[in-house]
Amino acid sequence: MKIKAFLPSLLALLMMGSAAAHQLKSAVTTVLFNERSGHIEVMHRFVLHDAEHAVTELFNKKQADIHTDEKTRALFAAYVLEAFAMQSLAGEPLALESVGYQVDGRDFWVYQETAIPTGLQGLRIRHKALQELWPSQQNLVNIEGRGEIKSLQFNQQDDWLTVTFSSD
Repeated sequence: MKIKAFLPSLLALLMMGSAAAHQLKSAVTTVLFNERSGHIEVMHRFVLHDAEHAVTELFNKKQADIHTDEKTRALFAAYVLEAFAMQSLAGEPLALESVGYQVDGRDFWVYQETAIPTGLQGLRIRHKALQELWPSQQNLVNIEGRGEIKSLQFNQQDDWLTVTFSSD
């Protein structure tokens, strides 16, 4: 008897949990120092649903289908390229080149790269993607390949954040 009364409450709680799970707006970017290629590789991952919703809001598209529409994919990728930037600690811009983008399951990926500058002691990074739409948008950037993995968390109020590398 008690289980029957508890079951609807449990189901409602589980449904609320799955609905709330997507309420957190976030993106994850990996900045990878690839010594073999001599490049810094940048990989941005966005939830596909968020990317499609953003396209409708940002570009007044009535329908955004990133799965099937190449123009929509290119439009969102270009937006991401504008919203992300890297500099040396001295404030010298690192010229990131677009390498492409793709849909992968429930995610949309955007790729960039640049040559690793000589003597780079750290980075200044800016990541404002989707924060003008959703004040709660969080953009996590993980920096790999220069000692321990370092992470920067960008909230709406953040502009440029800095990471330094140890001189091991």
